[in-house]
Amino acid sequence: MKIHIVNGPNLNLLGKREPHIYGSQTFEDYFKVLVAEFPSVQLHYFQSNSEGGLLDYMHKIGFESDGIVLNAGAYTHSSVALGDAVAAITSPVLEVHISNVHKREAFRHHSYISAHAAGILVGLGLNGYKLAIQHLVDMNKEDVKMA
Repeated sequence: MKIHIVNGPNLNLLGKREPHIYGSQTFEDYFKVLVAEFPSVQLHYFQSNSEGGLLDYMHKIGFESDGIVLNAGAYTHSSVALGDAVAAITSPVLEVHISNVHKREAFRHHSYISAHAAGILVGLGLNGYKLAIQHLVDMNKEDVKMA
């Protein structure tokens, strides 16, 4: 199984940026935990602060991956293009947000991605990534059973 984690703008600052909201662990350190927790899954990680970089990567992996865990950061609330990319690809996408965006500023309450995502995990901290991966693994097991 091949799952890609795709993080958007400012998520490269995890561990430094607003630790009271996002925690004190870097994503690179957390990614090592995920790799150890899911040894039978090929996990890949990509982060970009550029909308175009995210779009190019989603187009590249979106037809061959068994699942994508996407935290588009602020582009969630502003990028029609990322929403269109999620709608266009065939790999299931789970949208993840570390913080509870519905308890934050009003502009964060809308997502251009949600309508096209297979599911959404909000406000569970970094654990949302782990739960998203587990869900994709479980979805794959169901698909295998039904085949």
